[in-house]
Amino acid sequence: MAPWVSLTIEPKTPAEHIAEEWNGRPVCYVLEDYGLSNALILERACIESGLPSPLQPLPGDPLGRKRAYVALSRRNAGTLAPSGPPSAKTHSGSLARLLDAHRADPALDVQLVPVSIFVGRAPDRSSGWFSVLFSENWTLVGRFRRLLAIALNGRHTMVRFSPPVSLRGIVDEGLEPERTVRKLSRVLRTHFRRIRAAVIGPDLSTRRMLIDRVLAAEPVKEAIADQARRDSSSSAEAWKKAHAIAYEIAADYSHPVVRSLSFILTPVWNRIYRGVLVHHLDQLKQDAPGHEVVYVPCHRSHMDYLLLSYLLYAKGIVPPHIVAGINLNLPVIGGILRRGGAFFIRRSIRGSVLYSAILSEYVAQLVSGGYSIEYFIEGGRSRTGRLLQPKGGMIVMTVRGFLRQPTRPVLFQPIYVGYEKLMEGNSYLDELSGKPKEKESIWQLLWGIPKVLRSNYGQVVVNFGEPIRLNDMLAAHAPEWDGRPLDEEDKPAWLSATVDALAEQIQINVNRAADVNPINLLALALLSTPKHAMGEADLLAQIALSKTLLAELPYSDRVTVTPHTPQEIVAHGEEINVLQRVAHPLGDVLGVDGDDKAVLLSYFRNNVLHLFTAASWIACCFQHNRRMSLAGVLRLGRSVYPFLQAELFLPWSEEEFTQRLSRTVDVFVREGLLERVSDDDGGILARNAGQTDEVFRLRAIGHSLQQAFERYYIAISVLVKNGPGTMSAGELESLCQLAAQRLSLLYAPAAPEFFDKTLFRGFIQKLRELKLVWPDSEGKLAFDQRLDAWAKDAKVILGRELRHTIEKISPEMAKPAVETPPAAA
Repeated sequence: MAPWVSLTIEPKTPAEHIAEEWNGRPVCYVLEDYGLSNALILERACIESGLPSPLQPLPGDPLGRKRAYVALSRRNAGTLAPSGPPSAKTHSGSLARLLDAHRADPALDVQLVPVSIFVGRAPDRSSGWFSVLFSENWTLVGRFRRLLAIALNGRHTMVRFSPPVSLRGIVDEGLEPERTVRKLSRVLRTHFRRIRAAVIGPDLSTRRMLIDRVLAAEPVKEAIADQARRDSSSSAEAWKKAHAIAYEIAADYSHPVVRSLSFILTPVWNRIYRGVLVHHLDQLKQDAPGHEVVYVPCHRSHMDYLLLSYLLYAKGIVPPHIVAGINLNLPVIGGILRRGGAFFIRRSIRGSVLYSAILSEYVAQLVSGGYSIEYFIEGGRSRTGRLLQPKGGMIVMTVRGFLRQPTRPVLFQPIYVGYEKLMEGNSYLDELSGKPKEKESIWQLLWGIPKVLRSNYGQVVVNFGEPIRLNDMLAAHAPEWDGRPLDEEDKPAWLSATVDALAEQIQINVNRAADVNPINLLALALLSTPKHAMGEADLLAQIALSKTLLAELPYSDRVTVTPHTPQEIVAHGEEINVLQRVAHPLGDVLGVDGDDKAVLLSYFRNNVLHLFTAASWIACCFQHNRRMSLAGVLRLGRSVYPFLQAELFLPWSEEEFTQRLSRTVDVFVREGLLERVSDDDGGILARNAGQTDEVFRLRAIGHSLQQAFERYYIAISVLVKNGPGTMSAGELESLCQLAAQRLSLLYAPAAPEFFDKTLFRGFIQKLRELKLVWPDSEGKLAFDQRLDAWAKDAKVILGRELRHTIEKISPEMAKPAVETPPAAA
């Protein structure tokens, strides 16, 4: 077998993992099924890993077969299999003998090591299309088919060693011999099923069978009856309508198509990207078995779901079923995506009770069936680089599906995807400038392929964040739930709050897994200057300062930062045409060529804006103040933090943020950006006077957050100028957007999100949550003198000229005309 078989062994050093429990005791391996090929593959894997040989007998040979492995089942399929009815035995005779040997010898303690073997789980493009037919599945195939599988796919064989089980501990439970062996066999079969489901996916039913189960569910049958009554039609016609909806939604997952797509995508990724890095995936591999995994990545590009499915498949994890917009159900392409695991949903399902019932039941069937799912809770791609406010529709369906059948625990897996260059960059630029979003078409896709293949999009990083267990969220936010299934009609009061908390935690954990690439660091530095340019020495120093802050004030243990030096980062920016160098006798100047590139660069700055929140806040405090007390910096930081937390999905409490501010001040003092000039009032901090290098770097750090405070002040100014009880929240949003657009025209060009209405909406919502404003009986916003105090604090941060401009352009509500009473006769 040697020329045809190449092994991938997991974990990479199984001897170390097993040795922790092994401690010199005899080791017996257990396989899912017998077969000469499995025995030889196991023997080779043990030799390569430094483990005891399975082909040598255990001490005393308790198995009586001169070997040290057993299997749960025997292959009886295929043309060479013996004829006759299958055995009625439900457990392994070798296991029974091994357990009997432990009862006879109290000193015997064999460690049972489960080993999973997958031949051809992921054949690559060089293996040939025919090999797809003979790759791993859920069927125990015969000898001839296994021989072909090894010949075609043996170089893609995965061997996974699991932690050992002590047989002495099992025997000491004191159960009857027959019951003991049945229990052990059942546990091992469950273990192997979980590993197989995690590696190649669940044992898939056909699309037709899944749709039949959906249409047979009681909630859907009731919705069909209601539809017939509303349409005054027959039940058969309503059922046909429901059947068409179900077929429009349902995926048609196909292993051969997924494997074929992997052949196609491998050269594509190698051509357009300089590498795809994956971090923290090993932890998911440990957590996934036995869980319903829901992947919840950020949504930056159409490449997100293709990349994620490809990477999971290539790393030995089954690709998920992906929620896709119906706009992607294009001719030909839609069919391929559907067979790759996509299921399509309409953009809006409001008002369609039948559609909502079918979609909810379909998701519930996926959850209860153990199918991993992927969806984007932002609802669409971010055009600004920030995380969008989450939409809870799919989360509600997932949670309700679990509550109906709470048997399989649900694990939400946040994922951060970071790019150095976006394929959709130009279309995003058009949309941000006010042009309507173009509708996807097959011709648009085909015409764009050659351009994509000729481009270099830099490196991509996929970081797996800290997973969120649904049971933990329910325990924290729904303690009254007793763990029993809920009916579809049940609408517990705690469900909405639990979904909101879960959605927010997902976004927080996505941000905690951010990657800082060279383009992020260049964008942070260059966009802080009016002309988006810096001298080379200044740019290198600013990048070095950013990397120092990231290293000494770590945001999370899952954040990754480019290892490149500032010089290498600048060279990389020039290489992929992000930077333009202008030679000058006094030193080269590096900058961004054109406003369009600057707007696109703001996208990459916004990817990592949250990582520098504390540093940016402190720097903002000293933009227009040369001296401030440390106590004042911390007090103002606590007051503004709830708004920053809501906008940037920050993970700390107010007290934790205050502690982070203190640590950041220490770094600033050490780096020479600030100095302590007095110990009064908790310490007086001061920046240098004039235009020193330290002042320049401090201003650059603060610039990224400055426009957020300007937005906040615009909203406060508009409220105060119009007075309480004069406008609704929606009217305030519109007036704030107009004021921000005008400020951008009059004062300085701003990033596209500066006048984004959704950011104003989030700020107003947080004002309401903090009871700084509230709706009166007519739905108008009321407030008291506390808002004036908040506005006074904002004046400390913003310059006098800018405050005057904001106050001057803040619009007033149009007052209704007062009718003049008619003159007396």
